[in-house]
Amino acid sequence: MLILLFFVYFEVGFVILMALFCMPTIRKVKTASGATAVQVVAYRNRKVVVQKHIGSAHSNEEISVLMEYAKSYIERYSEQLSIFPSSRDEVLSIKHSQYLYSGHKFAREFLLSTAKECGLMWLSPMVLDLVIMRIIEPTSKLRTLELIERYFHIHYGRGAYNTFQKILKNKADIEHAALAVVKEIFAENIYLVLYDVTTLYFETYKQDDLRKRGYSKDDKSKQPQIVIGLLVTRLGFPLAHEVFSGNTFEGKTMLPILENFSKTHNVTMPTVVADAAMLSEKVLSELRSRNISYIVGARLANLSFKMIKDISEKLNEQDNAILRLPSKHGELICSFSKERYRKDKHEMGKQIERAEKLVASNESGSRAKFVRKTDSHSVEINKELIAKTNLLLGIKGYCTNITEDVLSNSDVIKCYHELWHVEQAFRMSKSDLASRPVFHHKEDAVKAHVLVCFVALMLAKYLEIVSGLSIRRIRDFIWNVTDAYIRDDISGKIHIMRSPLGEIIDTPLGRLIKKWNLSY
Repeated sequence: MLILLFFVYFEVGFVILMALFCMPTIRKVKTASGATAVQVVAYRNRKVVVQKHIGSAHSNEEISVLMEYAKSYIERYSEQLSIFPSSRDEVLSIKHSQYLYSGHKFAREFLLSTAKECGLMWLSPMVLDLVIMRIIEPTSKLRTLELIERYFHIHYGRGAYNTFQKILKNKADIEHAALAVVKEIFAENIYLVLYDVTTLYFETYKQDDLRKRGYSKDDKSKQPQIVIGLLVTRLGFPLAHEVFSGNTFEGKTMLPILENFSKTHNVTMPTVVADAAMLSEKVLSELRSRNISYIVGARLANLSFKMIKDISEKLNEQDNAILRLPSKHGELICSFSKERYRKDKHEMGKQIERAEKLVASNESGSRAKFVRKTDSHSVEINKELIAKTNLLLGIKGYCTNITEDVLSNSDVIKCYHELWHVEQAFRMSKSDLASRPVFHHKEDAVKAHVLVCFVALMLAKYLEIVSGLSIRRIRDFIWNVTDAYIRDDISGKIHIMRSPLGEIIDTPLGRLIKKWNLSY
């Protein structure tokens, strides 16, 4: 038994010894020029065989680089693994490397990390890249696919263009993710939402069931359009949206979105804040019948002259004076501001001056406020409207069905003034995210385009809220960081060298970069 164990151990030891003896090793030899050559050699049939000449160098630093390359070569090409593996830093020699191309890997990683924060990483990579490019360089879908390949070196192919609209089936899940961000990250209660509508036009004159001519906020009345309703939080973060045909009246869009949002996400119907365009007795009556609280802008010019005069006298041009009184649209709150008075008076002066010039030349003009026709051939100054407008200088009105014991007059006004968040979201969507014009013509493709813009708006608003920077500045910061792709000719490995983060690390974005571990 002992003899058998001896032979077993001897055979194993012999195999290990032979393996060590046959393994490639590194040697340094002097050349005729006085340089030091680094080679990978092995002993075969009692002879030294040079497997790879790594290179020659004169300085110790260059020799150290060649030694690291030699070790990498052995690990890559040797049939035997080292018994004593070592951990060392990778060394890249310019002489033995090749620049391949540059890219914007950092920008993509940064925006993908934002998508992860917003709970959207379950979306397909292609959809996420379409969203990212909507923030970086918005353009047509086909052009976007080309830019994705150029900037990120990701190829989706033209077939991807036809599949992006599958995102439509994820609309409810995307809005649910938006609601989760508001509740879990921003810790905001959805007791009050802001609502507004906008229009997106098409580069065509052909209409269909969705694309219709209507009142255009883009001043493209001759081109078909769609109407989009958008629901955002008090911070301006998007919650929900719907697409309506282009000839839909604004007031008819609010209730469907509110009810669908409440039902889909199982939340208590919030108080809605909207501008005066939503104000119609029918719409507000429907809101009251469903016990939906609202704060909307009031069209004071539609009130009787007697009521306007009464409001003016009670406010008495006192700065920050507030008045509450009943009206057919709910409780009417009016406030006076000296700053608003100066602006209104200046604007009224210009309008009267224009009206007088038009009347002098017997022209009605286009949207001239104080000009009215007396018959088909003559016009005159509308003195009654001038008198009414003069009484309303500096006065702003708000309608609500919320009683004063629940929400004070000043709080109602404060809530209404937060509407700039939804207006700013639309401006961002139209300018920074270039949601218009729309080049699609099929209904599903149009709605998918709007949904991609909605997701891009989620990411953009998230970054703006947490950093305090505009999306334009954020885009410039992350785009200035580039990645160079360099191939090691000896190991064949491709290395990514990132440009210095520079000033971005000292901005509020630096905290996110460190949190997401993007600073390598």
